[in-house]
Amino acid sequence: MFESLSERLEGAFKQLKGEGRISEINIATTVKEIRRALVDADVNYKIAKDFTDRVKDKALGEKVLTAISPGQLMVKIVKDELVELMGSTESELDIKTNPTVILIAGLQGSGKTTFSGKLANFLKSKKNKKPLLVAADIYRPAAIDQLKVLGGQVGVEVYSEPENKNAVEIAENAIKHAKAQGNNIVIIDTAGRLAVDEVMMTEVSNVKKAVNPQEILFVVDSMTGQDAVNTAKAFNERLNFSGIVLTKLDGDTRGGAALTITYTVQKPIKFVSMGEKLDTLDVFYPERMAQRILGMGDITTLVERAQEQFNEEQAKKLEKKIRQNQFDFDDFKEQLAQIKKMGSIKDLLGMIPGVGKAVKDLDISDDAFKGIEAMINSMTPAERGNPDLIDGSRRKRIAKGAGKEIQDVNQFMKQFEQMRQMMKMMNKIPGGAKGLKMR
Repeated sequence: MFESLSERLEGAFKQLKGEGRISEINIATTVKEIRRALVDADVNYKIAKDFTDRVKDKALGEKVLTAISPGQLMVKIVKDELVELMGSTESELDIKTNPTVILIAGLQGSGKTTFSGKLANFLKSKKNKKPLLVAADIYRPAAIDQLKVLGGQVGVEVYSEPENKNAVEIAENAIKHAKAQGNNIVIIDTAGRLAVDEVMMTEVSNVKKAVNPQEILFVVDSMTGQDAVNTAKAFNERLNFSGIVLTKLDGDTRGGAALTITYTVQKPIKFVSMGEKLDTLDVFYPERMAQRILGMGDITTLVERAQEQFNEEQAKKLEKKIRQNQFDFDDFKEQLAQIKKMGSIKDLLGMIPGVGKAVKDLDISDDAFKGIEAMINSMTPAERGNPDLIDGSRRKRIAKGAGKEIQDVNQFMKQFEQMRQMMKMMNKIPGGAKGLKMR
């Protein structure tokens, strides 16, 4: 997402390259290109014009410092305006009430049910809550079964009444059940339609009146662009929702919805969702998103994801083994597993400043580690614990067991040994191995 917009904005900033100062002439050209880039990203023309007018006014009112070029100053101004456009700061869920009722609304196909499962997982694993999922979609075939599968995957109970066709009753009974079972979060997955209609709006409005939710989250498919913004307006008029969830951000989308939906309905984006995996849900941070759009990366999110996977005890054990030059294939496999839990490899690389642009056209599969894991799994416990045991005949056996060529095993062993040597050299640097600890 945003790749095309990022390229267009970069091109716009180049208009100022070599300029010694900001002037009305060079600013006008740059601002025109920025406006075109936003419109091409499916941003409403009026919003794009208001945005660039503010950028122009700020740019002309600034004095360029000696250490800052006009182009750098323009990047900063555009970043600040993007942050403001997308809501300024992150918005947390109101989950103080016991139980907290969260109503999920949106069109069919927007990803409501999948998001409900992701939210339950997020609140259980990161907020130490005991959520209850409620199947209140009484129309879509297999909606109840889908929610039960998701609930089973994250270890969260799903409340359903398959024979009941009254969504209000289901929601009310679910809250009674939650109170009796000690659930402190109730997530109600409501029905959707292919388009906004009166029946759907009336039903979800009636559920809202009956259960008085603390949070109403509107789930929108970000790939639908300005249609998503228009749908949000219609839902907000009836529900007055508290927050927005953008799904499918990993798809081929121009990004207009993410940029303008908060500006249009004056409600914050609370979460962004990518992919089908139930741990791919992130709190929405406007500043981080603006940085990624402008090619600055998102090192804060990258570090946070790493910290979630690596704890202090693991880091200490790993540091000790590295210091004693005992890093083995079991350790290596464990590190691969932790990295995979952090998310898509291409997405992670895109968070590193300066790397996103370099990898945008590369086909980086999340299965890239499978061959390495197959080779490690083909080793005996003794071989994994002591790589020096692996001679020529063992390498042939490992290659055959992993379905690989002997050259693949040789190359992997060479790379692993180079990594061990690098770690050994780090031990000679005071405090070198400590740099690996996740803080």
